[in-house]
Amino acid sequence: GETPQLWQVLNGLRVFHVSRGELQIASDLAEQIMRLAQSEQDPALLMVGYVVLGEGSYRIGEWAPARGHFERAIALYDPQWRRPSFAWVDGKVPSLSYVAFGLWMLGYPDQALKRSQEALTRARELSHPFSLAFALQWAGVLHMNRREVQATQDRAEALIALSTEQGFPNWQVFGMIWQGWTLVERGQGQEGIAQIRQGLTAYRAIAGVVWLPYFLSLLAEAHGEIGQTEEGLNVLAEALATAHKTGERWYEAELHRLKGQLTLQKLSVTDPRPLTHDPQGEAEVCFLKAIEIARKQQAKSLELRA
Repeated sequence: GETPQLWQVLNGLRVFHVSRGELQIASDLAEQIMRLAQSEQDPALLMVGYVVLGEGSYRIGEWAPARGHFERAIALYDPQWRRPSFAWVDGKVPSLSYVAFGLWMLGYPDQALKRSQEALTRARELSHPFSLAFALQWAGVLHMNRREVQATQDRAEALIALSTEQGFPNWQVFGMIWQGWTLVERGQGQEGIAQIRQGLTAYRAIAGVVWLPYFLSLLAEAHGEIGQTEEGLNVLAEALATAHKTGERWYEAELHRLKGQLTLQKLSVTDPRPLTHDPQGEAEVCFLKAIEIARKQQAKSLELRA
């Protein structure tokens, strides 16, 4: 019944269930943490409560509510707190990192970059390796979506080096996959695909489920880059099935856009057999679905892509 121990146990369980893609259980635990925080009226615990609620919101694609939660967490943060608020990560670092990507999704790319840099700066000031790994990982996601290849490469290399030194296998996987994406973008498609697949294998080995739709979207896009449309569509089928099963829908619009893109790409492949379906019609359905989801989530950047 002691609050400091109880919230850490609840949060540990929450992270465990998030990692397994059991998002409803994780959401229930986040609500428990917030109720506990409200009953105690402890600013540090309230900050944690807003962060975990925000994380739950973003994973299901509710970007505007997620941003609100994270901004409240940032407002509560006291720089004089001496220990990382989550025991393993400083509370301001995830808030800034999540807000950064949320701002990109909502259509504010320049503000997003500023917040991401603030997260990296804070993590370095703390000299807290896990907080820095967290900031580097999310900075990589932001730069990837801004199509900034060199910046993504820099973040990936730093994340791999830090994770290898500190023994963070989870973060090392992210770095490997981000690095694979940069290889694809630089025209080394086969090498990039091999690295992304290597990262996926390592991620599955540690029972990772959350993030799979995003990882698989990168792999599908890579297959499309080298003309392997069927392979890409098969990967997207797995990504969409995983998103549907877990409820992790923050990148769902992009999955449908990529499906439409690869479906259209099949038209350019020489095949003497007559078509038994309408690829253009199928692609249009995918693009319209992507736009519908992006609008519902207020994900303006993904809407513009579609």
